[in-house]
Amino acid sequence: MRNQLTESCVAQRGLPTTGDPLRVRGSHIRVMRIIDRLNIGGPAKHVSWLTAGLNNERFQSVLITGIVPDGEGDMSYFADALGVKPIVIPEMSRELSWRDALVVLKLLRQMWRIRPDIVHTHKSKAGATGRLAALLYRWLTPSALWLQPRPCWVVHTYHGHTFHSYFGPARQWVFQMIERALARFCTDRIIVISQQQRREILEQFRIGQPRQFVVIPLGLDLDELLQPPCATTDRLRQAPDEVLIGIVGRLCEVKNHALFLDAAARLLADQSVANNNLRFVLVGDGHLRDRLQAHAQRLGIAERVMFAGFRRDALRLYADLDIVALTSLNEGTPLTLIEAMASGCAVAATEVGGVIDLMGARQTEQERFSVWEHGVTARSQDAEGMARALRFLIEQPAMRRQMGQRGRAYVMSHLTKERLLSDMQAFYSELVGLSAEALSQARRAARSTVGGENV
Repeated sequence: MRNQLTESCVAQRGLPTTGDPLRVRGSHIRVMRIIDRLNIGGPAKHVSWLTAGLNNERFQSVLITGIVPDGEGDMSYFADALGVKPIVIPEMSRELSWRDALVVLKLLRQMWRIRPDIVHTHKSKAGATGRLAALLYRWLTPSALWLQPRPCWVVHTYHGHTFHSYFGPARQWVFQMIERALARFCTDRIIVISQQQRREILEQFRIGQPRQFVVIPLGLDLDELLQPPCATTDRLRQAPDEVLIGIVGRLCEVKNHALFLDAAARLLADQSVANNNLRFVLVGDGHLRDRLQAHAQRLGIAERVMFAGFRRDALRLYADLDIVALTSLNEGTPLTLIEAMASGCAVAATEVGGVIDLMGARQTEQERFSVWEHGVTARSQDAEGMARALRFLIEQPAMRRQMGQRGRAYVMSHLTKERLLSDMQAFYSELVGLSAEALSQARRAARSTVGGENV
């Protein structure tokens, strides 16, 4: 791995260094993965792929999750299709509440039962409760009397963050303070999914230390994505000559679909562009649906806008889209853009989070937008900039196709599920300090020891 563990970091945590003999309870590295809920979005797919893919001769993975609340789409079916049966803690949800203390205790109970070598948390709520439970798990042991915690590594993945565009300034400051404390006292390694996200979290918001960070980009199941389109996709395209512009994601504040509709209104008001037979599609659902539909009515574009709702076949809808947009206020690395690029679509996105890490090299800077190898970008919350970026793609179909081809090639070579699993296996193996030979030697030593300590 490019990011080597330092012995000083290991020693600070009271854990064995790479060269130390490691007490192995069996033939597998046990990974407990925790996420607050399997709602619609990239993180639910990510943890499902990792849990299913890291159950083999080397690893045992367990997924723990909470309940998806009403109003959010539930992706438990995705985990189920992969054979992943999560342990469900009903009290674990997105919002802060007194029940979080009970969640910590229930997670601690599961840790005592599973005895993980690695606790890996995902997203904010699971990151807080899971890392607090892991801290207790490490130190609630008799060996703590001589300052020797249980050997267990704690990892947290930031898929995005809540440090701006989610809450008011006071609440965001509180969350930053909590995350700084968790990084300092409860976390060995921090995984981010792009270099831009690392710069934001480490340098801008001052969370963690450089030695803690590892960049492991997302991966995509190309076999799932590249299945032939099903009959239901025919309903999106109503005419063979229309230009279909889509946006895929939860209808919630941070996705900022209102900007997408505002940009659409600007395009449809320009007769030279509107003559291209434009239609706009929102794929996804959420609590803002009624408000967004009313917004489309106020803008006078409702006849050109389709609200497709939540679709389990959303991956197959990309084949019917000419351009895929993303207008978010805050992102990690958006899986929808990766899916769109893998499907050969040119993309138009706001420059937030890890978006620019997906776009390739910048080609030119136009007025209020930029042209990249794989698509175009505009500043966040700039409806006119987004409209101009979309107009650029609408008017240049040949360039759209070239961008789509380059984006597809990039995803195929850099962002596959297989690469993700390989990177994570290498990271976990380095983390526990066990090469294949060291693991074999440790197992033999464990078998030859009678009455060894059960940690």
